[in-house]
Amino acid sequence: LPHRRRRQHWVEETAASVAGATTLPSKMSASAIPSAVRSGMAVSRTIAAMRSARKAMPPDAKVGFVPTMGALHDGHLSLVEAARAQNDIVVASIFVNPTQFGKGEDLDKYPRQLEKDSQLLADMGVDHLFAPEADSMYGNHHVTYVDPTGFDDIAEGRSRPGHFRGVATVVTKLFNIVQPTNAYFGQKDAAQCVLIRRIVEDLNMDLNINVMDTIREADGLAMSSRNAYLTPEERPVAPIVYKSLCAARDAYLAKRYGGELPMQASLLSQTVCDVLGSEPLVSEVQYASVDNRATFQPLSEVGEEGAVISLACKVGSVRLIDNIVL
Repeated sequence: LPHRRRRQHWVEETAASVAGATTLPSKMSASAIPSAVRSGMAVSRTIAAMRSARKAMPPDAKVGFVPTMGALHDGHLSLVEAARAQNDIVVASIFVNPTQFGKGEDLDKYPRQLEKDSQLLADMGVDHLFAPEADSMYGNHHVTYVDPTGFDDIAEGRSRPGHFRGVATVVTKLFNIVQPTNAYFGQKDAAQCVLIRRIVEDLNMDLNINVMDTIREADGLAMSSRNAYLTPEERPVAPIVYKSLCAARDAYLAKRYGGELPMQASLLSQTVCDVLGSEPLVSEVQYASVDNRATFQPLSEVGEEGAVISLACKVGSVRLIDNIVL
């Protein structure tokens, strides 16, 4: 069956179980996500409910999966749109994963808007939402983690020790629970995308990883849930982040078109830092790194094969990341 007919067939067969798949924790009102349920999107709040729903899906259906931490924006929705176009059934997850936040980071204040996010996903045609609680994903006796060797040594890993261990663990758990055919991630989190591809290959997982282009605001700022932290004074200058990357890209292209490659990677990272340093509201540049596109290992020089230039900085107190692929 074509995607649309196959999905409709599954939706009709499982419509009666939507309410059963929707279990709300006692601290959330029973009306928290009613519109999403009424629209036909099933919502599972437990691993058992998600597994039951997955088993009910046709065995030959292509299942697209979009994992998120909520606070959805157009970047997330572009992933859902791609999943909807390429799969019979689309599952999304909303889970603010505590193990990828370090000490002093923004776990407690990270935006949580389940009702709004649920409606957005339903409107985009998502068939099933998996929104577990932390104690469901990490029980009292949880001791097993996926620890990717070397990722604490790359630039983002040094800035956020343990972050990639948390990402690798939760992604592995989600893949095991949802068992998707295809999973979708955004290029904005470039190192995370390299890590997830490594996990799938190293652990012999039977799914495809699809990395989609970064979605940007009209002024170039990469869409991010953390952009909401920017003050009215900080928001207008935040596009300096992408401008710094574009300046480095232009420097690379000038060398390439002039036949002057390879070039020193340090010249590109310095270009990023110089542009960021020109803005007083950029309070800290944590790193500007030039890395191999496939491994994210740092490069000393860049040739025709290109690279990824990535950065993390603070505008005011807000930590922003971005990258550009050469």
